[in-house]
Amino acid sequence: MAEVSTQSTPRKRAVALRYKQGDDAAPVVVAKGRGAVADKIIAIAQEHDIPLYQDPDLVEILSSIDLGNFIPHDLYKAVAEVLAFVYRMNGKYAEPPPQK
Repeated sequence: MAEVSTQSTPRKRAVALRYKQGDDAAPVVVAKGRGAVADKIIAIAQEHDIPLYQDPDLVEILSSIDLGNFIPHDLYKAVAEVLAFVYRMNGKYAEPPPQK
């Protein structure tokens, strides 16, 4: 999964996460970058049909995490929303029922 931020500045930012249920204790930052590096991360994601999710604030926070590290516990909810989006895009899960 790649996360993309196209802020008002011309330099894009991107962060790629990996989460393999049963293998990873939490999502892991596997790539991050700005400008040309962000473009390459996005291109690789697109080549492999990995959904892109845009959230500039989350990308900024995730960019501060070192490569290979798990996301911190306080980001679980935000990243769970991203994973739910990806799973829906991949058809793994149906839309959640409307809340009453």
